[in-house]
Amino acid sequence: MKIVVIQGPNLNMLGIREQNVYGPMKLEDIHGQMKSYAEKNKLEIEFFQSNLEGEIVDRIQECIGDADGIIINPAAYTHTSIAIRDAISAVQLPTLEVHLSNIHQREEFRHKSLTAPVCAGQIVGMGPFGYHLAMVGMTQILNEVAAMKQHQAKAQAAAQAKA
Repeated sequence: MKIVVIQGPNLNMLGIREQNVYGPMKLEDIHGQMKSYAEKNKLEIEFFQSNLEGEIVDRIQECIGDADGIIINPAAYTHTSIAIRDAISAVQLPTLEVHLSNIHQREEFRHKSLTAPVCAGQIVGMGPFGYHLAMVGMTQILNEVAAMKQHQAKAQAAAQAKA
């Protein structure tokens, strides 16, 4: 199973910008922890970061047929991008939204997520640990999807055997 992690604008600046909000950990360190979890759980993982909305939309679309799930931190685009929301909706892959800070405790304009309604879930305010929670959650979702597909295949085979 493959998970694609998509990071939005300014997340490449983690560890440098607003450490009082986002903490001192760099994006590479967060990705290293996620990669370690993926290896221990026999998952394939790929990372992508862009400051450009169109590149994020393109990467989401490229997940069709290439990934089983998406973990995304759209960053500031969370609150403004209908294009990213529509891309998530279009690919119909399990998607979890992650935010290091609690967006609901911040400025009013950050309280509304345009992308959350098309995601399976949202993790906010847990700092870098939120990405670990997203990995655990995505693993559970993908295992449930695989079990459902297996059950459907068995039911279909049984129905064909009776016919």
